[in-house]
Amino acid sequence: MSVENLTSETFDSVAGEGCALVDFWAAWCMPCRMVAPTIEELAEEFDEKVTVGKVNVDNDGALAARFGIMSIPTVILLRDGKEVKRFIGVQSKDVYADALRAEV
Repeated sequence: MSVENLTSETFDSVAGEGCALVDFWAAWCMPCRMVAPTIEELAEEFDEKVTVGKVNVDNDGALAARFGIMSIPTVILLRDGKEVKRFIGVQSKDVYADALRAEV
């Protein structure tokens, strides 16, 4: 499964049910670029169990504001559209994977 590009219009229908991991990022953000391959790997690894998505904060400031994003990268783990855990800055794949395993 690939990473879904999420917008205000698609967010609730794609990430609103079940377990979702959402990366808030921007193209100019070097730490965001460092996290991107990890997010791709997690999308493949947790293919049928977790929806993995990305929100470009430059393109969708309203969605970033909805989740109170103050710095990027911020990765949020959601269960049925509600925040379960928040990761700010670059984290290892294991940190994200352990949190996902606890939810699925």
